[in-house]
Amino acid sequence: MTDQRFEVQDRPEESRYVLVDHDAANPADQIIGAEDYVDVDGPDGVQRVLFHTEVSADYAGQGLASLLVRGAVDDVVARGYAVVPVCPYVAGWLPRHPEYDDHVVKPRPDHLRAVDSRQK
Repeated sequence: MTDQRFEVQDRPEESRYVLVDHDAANPADQIIGAEDYVDVDGPDGVQRVLFHTEVSADYAGQGLASLLVRGAVDDVVARGYAVVPVCPYVAGWLPRHPEYDDHVVKPRPDHLRAVDSRQK
């Protein structure tokens, strides 16, 4: 997803989505945010556990965390996966966007174990 200046990209080799600022002066500074995830096999297919959202403090207050989460959730849904909101930001964002309700799975202990193993 993109709005020309900002773009959300999936980086599956890193198990995260990144938020890119195409107007950053230094190409090394283009990544300004990230949404970490881990995939869990569920009874109805893949469940993508979104467990950490972060946007650079230099970009605070611009709604970019919401842009990042929307891009990530849109990608998860487009893939036919379920969304598991472990990150407090994502867990607070989803109820304000009921269009995604049919794609959300409440976090379970196996999701939390997967997050713990990913963070080690």
